[in-house]
Order: sequence, then structure tokens, then C-alpha cells
Amino acid sequence: MVEKLEQAIHALKHDNVRITPQRTAILEVLVHQHTHPTAEEIYRAIAPNFPGMSVATVYNNLRLFSQLGFVTEMKYGDGASRFDFTTSPHYHAICTQCGKITDFKYPQLDDVEIAASKLTGYTIQEHRLEVYGLCPDCQKASVGGIE
Repeated sequence: MVEKLEQAIHALKHDNVRITPQRTAILEVLVHQHTHPTAEEIYRAIAPNFPGMSVATVYNNLRLFSQLGFVTEMKYGDGASRFDFTTSPHYHAICTQCGKITDFKYPQLDDVEIAASKLTGYTIQEHRLEVYGLCPDCQKASVGGIE
């Protein structure tokens, strides 16, 4: 995890972006949490250490990180974007009960953009895959509630 954080900081420096304690803290939350947090959740996690900071600071930094390509904004129609620290292409399994998002890789889909381009004539720039169901914790809770 430390390596991912160092790589992100290096990328910021390479793009002549000033490394502030707030930016570092936001990156640390994204790198260490695999929950795909919202901007509000990130703000709540770091606000005690930065009493004068606003939620706008978190949003502005997330926008910058997205533009630089190592954070992906995930919108699911519930009004709250979630943010994913992106180091390699991957997909998401989303719990329909609790909203938990789990990353997974499926290498067989690597050629989907080529196939889509050939079938449609589009120049494909990217793709994403989301699957929905009950996470293991919600499955256990459902079984426990029946007994």
C-alpha cells in the first residue's frame, strides 16, 4: 500500500502538483480503504486532522486525481459518487443490499474493446463491468434471519 501511495505522490510531483498534507491524507484514505468511499466519507475520515478544511477541498482534489488518471469516479445513480484508486483495470461486484463494492479482475474480458470495435465500428476508449448481488456478509445475515 505504501508503494501505491508513493507512486501517486511521485505522479503528482511529475505533473508539478504541490504535495499538501490534505492531498496526501486524501490519497491515504483512497489507497488504504477498499470501500470505494464517497467524498463525504473521505472528508469525515480526515477532517479531525484538518479542522479548517472544507468538503470542497476534498471534491477539488478528487477531481484533480481523476483528471490525472489514478482515481476513478463511480456514479451509480444514488446521488453520491464513489471514488476508486485505480492502479490497473478491474471490475466491480456491488451488493444490492448494503452497497458494498468489491473489485475483481477477469482477464478474459481484455479483448472486449477490440470485439466491440469490430462489431460496431466505434473507436472504443474504455469499458466497465458491474455485477450485482448479495455480498457474503448479507448472505449470512439473510440466512441467520431465517433461522
